[in-house]
Amino acid sequence: MVGMRVEPYEVGSYLHVLKRGARGLPIVGDEFDRQRFLRVLFHMNDEYLEQNWDRLSFSAPFERSISWPERKPLVAVLAYTLMPNHIHLLLREIRAGGTSLFMKKVGQSMTNHHNEKYNERGSLFQGSYTCRTIGSDRYLQYVAAYIMVKNTFELYPRGGLRGAAQHFEKAWSWACAYPFSSLGCYMSAQDVPILDYESIAEILPPPARFKNFARDVIAGGQWYETDLE
Repeated sequence: MVGMRVEPYEVGSYLHVLKRGARGLPIVGDEFDRQRFLRVLFHMNDEYLEQNWDRLSFSAPFERSISWPERKPLVAVLAYTLMPNHIHLLLREIRAGGTSLFMKKVGQSMTNHHNEKYNERGSLFQGSYTCRTIGSDRYLQYVAAYIMVKNTFELYPRGGLRGAAQHFEKAWSWACAYPFSSLGCYMSAQDVPILDYESIAEILPPPARFKNFARDVIAGGQWYETDLE
C-alpha cells in the first residue's frame, strides 16, 4: 500500500508513528476539526467504541458516558503533534495489535467526519501509517523533541523553524501554548487524559532538562533518523 512502511515491533516497543493526508492535502479544515482531533486521540484509544460518540452532548471534551464499559486503552500515547496535513505520534505498544487497531480507528473516524462535513469521498489519508521502532533511551528523547518541538516550531508564525531557532525563548513559549501538541501538557504537567503520564515519566527527563535538550538539538539541527517524512 502506498505510504505504508512499518518496522517490526512487539508489546513494550516504543514507536514513532506518522499518518499523512492523501496527496499531501490538509487533514483538518477548521478549529472544530482540530479540537475534534484531540477527542479522537482519546476516544479511539479504547477497546469500546460508541459509534455516535461525537454526536453526544458532554460537558467536557474527554468525558465518557457512565453507561459505557470501563475504558481499556489500546496504546500508551506519550506525545503528539497535529500538523496541517499529517499527524506525529509517540506510542508504546501495550497489547498485541493495539497500535494497528488504534491507527485504523483514528483514520476511519477522521475520514468519516471529513467526508460528511465537506461532502467528499475516499480516504482522507495516504495509505495506512508509517512507523519506526525506537531502540534506545537517547533516541526516545530525540523523537520526543522531534515530534513536540521541531514540528511545532515549523508552525511558528515568525519564520517557522529558522525563526524559532533564532528566537528560541519566544518560540518555546508559543509552542507550549499551541493546543494541538502535547508539549504544553508535558511542560506544565496538565492532566490531559490523552497522555500516559506514567510512561512519559519513565522515558523523558524533567521538563527543564527536556527544554535544554531541545534547545541544543534545535541549535545543532541534528535529527538523526527521526524524520519519517
